[in-house]
This record gives sequence, structure tokens and C-alpha cells, in this order.
Amino acid sequence: MSTTTMGVLRETAGRERRVAMTPDGVTRLRRTGVRVLVETGAGRHAWFDDADYAAAGADIGARPQVYDESDVLLVVRPPEDVTALPAGRVLIGLLDPLGDPALAGALAAQGVTAISLDLLPRTLSRAQPMDALTSQANVAGYKAALLAAEAYGGFFPMLVTAAGTARPAQVLVLGAGVAGLQAIATARRLGALVTGYDVRVQAQADIASTGAAVLSLEVSQNGKDGYAQAMDEDVAAVQLRALTQAVPRFDVVITTARVPGGRSPLLVSEDALRGMRAGSVVLDLGGGNVAGSAPDTRTVTEHGVTVIGAPNLAATVPVAASTAYARNIVALVSSLLPEGRLPSESNDEVFAAVLICRDGVVVHPRLKELEIR
Repeated sequence: MSTTTMGVLRETAGRERRVAMTPDGVTRLRRTGVRVLVETGAGRHAWFDDADYAAAGADIGARPQVYDESDVLLVVRPPEDVTALPAGRVLIGLLDPLGDPALAGALAAQGVTAISLDLLPRTLSRAQPMDALTSQANVAGYKAALLAAEAYGGFFPMLVTAAGTARPAQVLVLGAGVAGLQAIATARRLGALVTGYDVRVQAQADIASTGAAVLSLEVSQNGKDGYAQAMDEDVAAVQLRALTQAVPRFDVVITTARVPGGRSPLLVSEDALRGMRAGSVVLDLGGGNVAGSAPDTRTVTEHGVTVIGAPNLAATVPVAASTAYARNIVALVSSLLPEGRLPSESNDEVFAAVLICRDGVVVHPRLKELEIR
């Protein structure tokens, strides 16, 4: 049997600094007997040089060579040159097929087998080492608290000085998934008085476990498979009205709510922004949680509130994010591709959950419901 080659592609998405495999990850993959071929400059933006990969046992080559010689292609986000992907290759990454369902059809048309880590079922303990959404959300939540602290014009902790006492910042984190809980923990470590909110009943207990206060709005629902679900429009309207009353009490608001395959819920309305004190900061990590926010943009409203759109913060911490992601990939490859190749057939529930398309056909049930061809 010929040796399987795993190719690591340079990311093509704008502002993306992560890389799908680190030199440490290459060492781990090489132990399984596979060859690793890294595109020239793939790790440059994450501070991993080609020499680092070569020292770990990888070969280095141009993009066409990686496409031509690799059996499995590793990415963080979908490559922009999908039509250049050779038929018969396996593509593994955070492909977001529910957010961009046309991608599944394009990959199938290319004859590519695609595996998307963002479809991984979080409720399966065996899948946890492969859970890239969790690892990247941890990084993003950490950076969100730091970025909000940097943008805020005051101190996060209470400081007692000869010039007087500075009160601690009042921070509200909306959404208590992985990113939200990490933002809560980091803001608390910085000394802020932190309150958390999540519509999911089980997540409210998670907030309390961090030592933060829990904002109660008497609006609740249950999650599914570890993810948030889209809310009924009437319930969402009640929630938004309640949050509009609550948000102005805080100096800093960090929003983290996302619905896989759906639109992020609006949590901070224009009325809420108008009610906040000048100098307040609102950071939209969820993308679409805050009225008027735009990705990778920092604006100041006419009332003096700084609004930061930051839906891809993990990419701004490339060393930590890439290291965690590479470990997720190694865990997935070790579990689902033990010999470096996909099994011809599999009843494995993890494999079935992350497989998007194979043999020119879209096979994922949720995508088939969307009538992707």
C-alpha cells in the first residue's frame, strides 16, 4: 500500500492568520506513517516558518504540487480556488456548509470528499478531542475580553490609588457557550464585575459556576446537541425588549450568540445602544448580535458608544488557535482515518455527522434537506 500524503494548504480567506497544521502536529501525524506536504508559506502568518515544518519531517512545495500529490487536504476555512481541487481528494476543515450550502454542491461537483469539523456532535465524548469549534471558541472568547478591555476607556478592576478609587467595570456577556464562558472567565480574571446571560436553562448554571452573576430575563429555552437553536419570533421579541432595558446598565457588553446554519440573533438594539453611557463598549463576537455592527470594524456611535464587530477573533491569536486546531485535526485523522484513508463504508456516527459529500454526491442529511445538488 502506498504512503498516504496529507497536504497543508495556505489559507486564502482575508484576515485569516491560522494554519491547519503546526510543526508539532506534523510530528504527530508522521508517527502514524503518513507523509505531510506543506504549501510554501502556509504557516507564515501564524509564525511557523517552512524550516520549522521541514525540521518536523514535512516536505515543502508550491500549491499545485500540494494539490497534485496529496490524498487528504487540510484547511481551516474553505479554499477560494475550489474549482482547482482535483477529483478524488479528501478536504478537511471548518467548511461551514450550513452557512454556505452552495459550497457542498461545488465540492461534490469537483468529485471531492469533504469533511467539516463544524458539524461534529458535541454530545459525544469520543468527539471532544476533535471539537475544533470548541477549541477556536475558547481562543475567541479569551481575545474578546482583552479587546473589550483595550477599547474601554476605564479600568476593568477596582483600583485604589492616592488619587482615589476607580470602580470596576460592569461587564455583561450575552451567550454562555464556550466563547461566552471563556469571555466571562477572562473578564473576571481582569477584575471586572461580570454578569452573564443565556436563554438556555442549562447554560445559566454554567454562568453561575464561574462566579459571575446571572442576568435573569424570564425567557428560556433548551439547546440541542450542545448548540443554541433559533428562537420563536415572539420569544425573540420579548428577549430583545428585556435586553434593551438591561444593557444600558453596563459599561462593556460582549455578545457571543450564534446559531449553526442560521442567522445570529439580534441582542443589542439601536435603542439599547442609545441608552448606554458615552465611553461604553459593545463587542459583537457572534456576528449580527449588535445593531449596526460590521465584521472587522470598529465604529463609535453619535452617543459615544464604541461598537466592535469581531466574528473571527480566533484568527487574531494564530499561534494558540492553530496549535489547538492542529490537535483537533490529528485526533480526527487518528480516529476516522487510522490508515490515512477513509473507509469504503462506515456506520461510525462521528464520521456520518461530519461527512458532507462523497463520490460526487451530497450525503449529509441536513444539506440534503436543503436540496443541495
